[in-house]
Amino acid sequence: MRVKSKKQDRLPGIIISVIMFVLELAFMVLLFYTKLISVKYIGIIAVVLLIMLLLIYVLVRKIRKTMRFAIGVVLAIIVASVLGIGSFYIYKTVSALGNITGVNKETTEVNVYVKQDDAAQSLSDASSYTFGIMGELDRDNTDSALDQIYNQIGNDIQINEYDGLTSLADSLNNGTCGAIVLNRAYLDVLDEMDNYSSFSSQIRQIASLQVESLVQRKDASAQNSTETSDSSAQSSDQKTANEDGVTDEVYTVYVSGIDTRGAMTSSSRSDVNIILTINARTKQILMISTPRDYFVPLSISNGVPDKLTHAGIYGVNVSMDTLDMLYDININYYFRLNFGGFIKIIDALGGITINSDYDFDSKNETGYHFNKGENHVNGEQALVFSRERYAFKEGDRQRGRNQMAVIQGVVDKVTQPSFLKNYLSVMDSLDGCFETNIPYDLIASLVRKQLDEGGSWQVLSYSVDGTGDTQKPYSMSAKAYVMVPDQTTVDKAKVLMKKVREGFQLSDADVAR
Repeated sequence: MRVKSKKQDRLPGIIISVIMFVLELAFMVLLFYTKLISVKYIGIIAVVLLIMLLLIYVLVRKIRKTMRFAIGVVLAIIVASVLGIGSFYIYKTVSALGNITGVNKETTEVNVYVKQDDAAQSLSDASSYTFGIMGELDRDNTDSALDQIYNQIGNDIQINEYDGLTSLADSLNNGTCGAIVLNRAYLDVLDEMDNYSSFSSQIRQIASLQVESLVQRKDASAQNSTETSDSSAQSSDQKTANEDGVTDEVYTVYVSGIDTRGAMTSSSRSDVNIILTINARTKQILMISTPRDYFVPLSISNGVPDKLTHAGIYGVNVSMDTLDMLYDININYYFRLNFGGFIKIIDALGGITINSDYDFDSKNETGYHFNKGENHVNGEQALVFSRERYAFKEGDRQRGRNQMAVIQGVVDKVTQPSFLKNYLSVMDSLDGCFETNIPYDLIASLVRKQLDEGGSWQVLSYSVDGTGDTQKPYSMSAKAYVMVPDQTTVDKAKVLMKKVREGFQLSDADVAR
């Protein structure tokens, strides 16, 4: 009886200790799995948990010692709760990062349009129509969409090819074609043109074809068949920059702010074009903003200049390759954000503080005022601030600076201890707002490095400039407003990026306009 009583006295403590051991072991395995914590800190956590396990065991090993047992049970509940909450936070972090990282796929939405009053409601209704397409622009995506149309209809269709966007639009308006096949992003291009700004309201979509492709980089400098011997020297310089500028702790990231319509993976005009040069050794981030209307050759345009924003129509890879050519760099990764969805992030953060260069009332969206200096804004206000250009003499140039100010505001907020109270809501809001091809392992390594070394980051910004002009861009069939690059500012941006890559510590004076 005494033996049985002894076993009964210790059995509850053994069960509690085994349960705690399993919980602590599972938590440690989860920590290893995330790759966010260095071995040093995992070791410290393991030691602390082992001490807590031993303490709990000592307290609960004999149930007849009622007070000690009760204290041990309470301690076990507290530790189990901490492990549970910690595991939940870790799960949310890994899940959120997993959803937005390593994205190497892009979708182009190619639609079939008819006139608003056309009787056709579907592809089958239009099977006898003549379909208009552009003969050269965006031909790969168009051909992929045509293959899908053939498969859906079950027979060949009549095709007419046109030499430009306006010619294609005219063919539908004048009845030469019954339907047109067009990348959805081109409707935004037509909206920019005086005589076609109402075209999108005069047509109706009867089919949507999704063309998926991998984001594959090319040697942008090799794409331009009109390059001269001067460009050969540029290629040589670019190769040197690429070799010198990319290490395991120096990265160049393209930040693209896409149209607020459509899914994150959809190709679209890029209205925000910011290059981040990140040096993890010196803890420096340099933001270079390039205006959306910058008139530069695209990597696919055979030397014909276009607005930079139009590069996004052909895929994020074309935007990166084009900026590679402009700045003689090698962009390692892209980071796309939907500024409409960005509202959710800022609201989840509880708002951010942005620094405005001017005191102004917004013109894009009336009813908003911003003071010169610091402004605490919510998501909607931050979006208006980042999109405003008509309130400034410098127009799109200042808009680019404001966009970098918003990014700076977010960086400042998430690096404050108060960020922790909004952590879960921010994690929940990430999906659908961001995507990047940066691997999870790389982000995890940067997090580990920051936790190990601590310290603050220096974030600097610079905007290239240019002169307004009216030219005919590659993606358009008529003249439009463009910004001809000021090469002096482009050259300065190249120097600044090179200095950050090489570890020089820049100052505010270095990036002053």
